[in-house]
Parts: sequence; structure tokens; C-alpha cells
Amino acid sequence: MRIIGIGTDITECPRIGRMILEHGEQFLRRVYTEREIGYCNARKLSTEHFAGRWAAKEAVLKAMGTGWIRGVAWTDIEILNETGGAPKVMLHGGTRDIADSRGVGEIMISISHCRTYATAYAIAIAGQGQPNHSPSIQNPDLE
Repeated sequence: MRIIGIGTDITECPRIGRMILEHGEQFLRRVYTEREIGYCNARKLSTEHFAGRWAAKEAVLKAMGTGWIRGVAWTDIEILNETGGAPKVMLHGGTRDIADSRGVGEIMISISHCRTYATAYAIAIAGQGQPNHSPSIQNPDLE
């Protein structure tokens, strides 16, 4: 296993809560996918879950070594959960193209949050011969 990069981010949960209150659906739809919005809204402390996904998206871009560049949209990075609850990264659009061009086959992610902060840590791992065939990047049925 070859690590391409690591990334971490910490986000203030109240800040994300204010963004949701001030900008509502416009903010949510610009940053999160339908599946992410549904997942977070179904949770008792939804703001913490939204903040965790914000931090995860930032950490993913840092792990890929790009940060926010042209061709990357918030919704190109989708954080879903496996059946057991573990978070999983799905890449779409321009972000997926960038990952493919850098040889990223998988991105591992860990997210934690409390009332005040959400943090995420991502590791971008090189694909084994075919970076385009990683289930964590291409499986659209993952929920």
C-alpha cells in the first residue's frame, strides 16, 4: 500500500449551524449531496454531522494534494456510510478525474465530532494497477 497523501481538518459546529440558518437550502445544496442531507437530517444532532462532512471534504482534498482548485465542487466529494456505520468517500465529477490522474485508488476517512468541533482525517492510497476500479470511489449504491 502506497500513501499518496494525508489530510486533516477541524471545523466549528456552531459555524456550520449558522451557515445553515442564514442560507438554508441554498447552502445545503451547494455543499452536500441529497444522500448526505438525508443522512444528516435524520440524526438527532444534525449540525454536528453536517460539520463532520464539511471537515471530511476538506481533509479529502488535502490528502489528494490539491485543495480547492478549478473543477472541484463540494458535491463532487460525497461522504456516505457503510452498513456498519463507517464513513466512506465517494468521488464524482472533476474531483474523481483529479483523483484518477494522481493515481488515487482509495481514500480512507475518519470523522469525529462533539457539540463544538468536528474533525476528519483522510488518507489517499494509490490504486493497485487500476486506480479507476476502487469500490470506495466508484460504488454509487453505497449508502
